Amino acid sequence: MAGIRKRGEQIRQFILDNVEHHPKDIVNVTCRAFDISRQGVNKHIQRLVEKKAIVVRGITKDRHYCLHPLTEWVEIFPLDKSISEDIVWRVHIAPLLGELPDNVIDIWHFGVTEMFNNAIDHSGGQHATVTLKKTATTSEVVIYDNGEGIFKKIQRAMGLHDERHSVLELAKGKLTTDPANHSGEGIFFSSRMFDNFTILSGNVYFSHTHGEVEDWISEQQHPRTGTIVVMQLSNNTSRTAKQIFDSFTSGDNYGFTKTVVPVRLTQYGDDKLVSRSQAKRLLLRVDKFKTVLFDFTEVESIGQAFADEVFRVFPSQHPDMELIPVHANEAVMQMIKRAQSHNVA
Repeated sequence: MAGIRKRGEQIRQFILDNVEHHPKDIVNVTCRAFDISRQGVNKHIQRLVEKKAIVVRGITKDRHYCLHPLTEWVEIFPLDKSISEDIVWRVHIAPLLGELPDNVIDIWHFGVTEMFNNAIDHSGGQHATVTLKKTATTSEVVIYDNGEGIFKKIQRAMGLHDERHSVLELAKGKLTTDPANHSGEGIFFSSRMFDNFTILSGNVYFSHTHGEVEDWISEQQHPRTGTIVVMQLSNNTSRTAKQIFDSFTSGDNYGFTKTVVPVRLTQYGDDKLVSRSQAKRLLLRVDKFKTVLFDFTEVESIGQAFADEVFRVFPSQHPDMELIPVHANEAVMQMIKRAQSHNVA
């Protein structure tokens, strides 16, 4: 009997873990995973519905399932001296998240306070709207401010040619428009702690999924005012904030000394990475780190001048830095090795 009960719990947990990715075919997916009938799966789904763990919407062909929100909350805060990020966290967000593992609470504490503080100090907006949704498996917090827009502000402050250059700079880390008061590490580390971290502003979309490469999408026809930050995290993740911090330190130095730069963010559309100006855009501010991993995922080729600037000229000017190409195909590696071969005295 205990074995049957345990299997039933496994099936229901599988449904909860996968229903958001398979809202219309979760029954078929569960049937295949556990080799049971549709009738058997539907009994487990009905039990989850009765417990208000999932919700059934639509009928017949439009019938689909989703996680039942255990908590839904929204509030608008003025971005003035009457509010601070620790108050938003301690009085509003933390009680709504409830009894979650300490490591999960630590990640939420870091992300919420960093992102709300950014809205206060950097957005130039009048108010911020914060929403929270918690289900049986995940939690999500969204912070929207009606300010200038993060990518536009970075573009203006750094004199960048395009808002999309701001995404590349954010991906590197240590970026702040107020170096006297901020380290520029909040967004970088927040984007790596959460399962999904997204910023939408202007006509640019920045997203990081844990374990994957950042991406951006230009939405030129529908530019968005202000800035929206979306943070999503499993309620039972084993990830810790310390693990994320440690993964970007090198040696015995506990500072933020290592970064991963997605090289493909340097190119637009079908542009080829061939020029020294593109290379210099890639190299902007990387001298703040001791170790830089250049991630060549989805980069099919690079030109001689680009490779020479990144892997010969720059290293000769910064001999104490370590530049490491990763996920490069054979053609890219061949060009890199050719440039590095000229570094030999």
